[in-house]
Amino acid sequence: MKITVVVVGLLVVLAVLAAWYGQRWIRMRRGGGVSVALRWRPDNPRSGWHLGLGRYEGDEFVWYRVWSLRTGPDRVFQRESMQIADRRDPSGSEAYAVPEGSTVLRCESETQEAIEIAMGPGALTGFLSWLESAPPGRRLPRAS
Repeated sequence: MKITVVVVGLLVVLAVLAAWYGQRWIRMRRGGGVSVALRWRPDNPRSGWHLGLGRYEGDEFVWYRVWSLRTGPDRVFQRESMQIADRRDPSGSEAYAVPEGSTVLRCESETQEAIEIAMGPGALTGFLSWLESAPPGRRLPRAS
């Protein structure tokens, strides 16, 4: 009898988490999210890629990790302080951890740690357009 109650309780908790997570995912996708893989501390050989959805909210690029229970974004990047330091193709096993056809951008900021963002061609075009649409007078250094 006790085991049945515990099992039913666990199933209810799992069902609630699944419903909440599904609702979160749908809400993020409706907001115009793009599939993006993110890696912070890219100079650390142990840092790995994390899949998520990125969204543009004015002067902010917000990133939601796919497997997260947070209600808000996991990372927020300000357009005015973000600079592209390098651009490359995924190497080795990275190609399996990032969206298909991705380009990896290393982004640096005066206010945040360096990150690498991997995104497919369509998302990359949108990201670069968003980044370059900064107010007049802002110089945007780019890697070639």
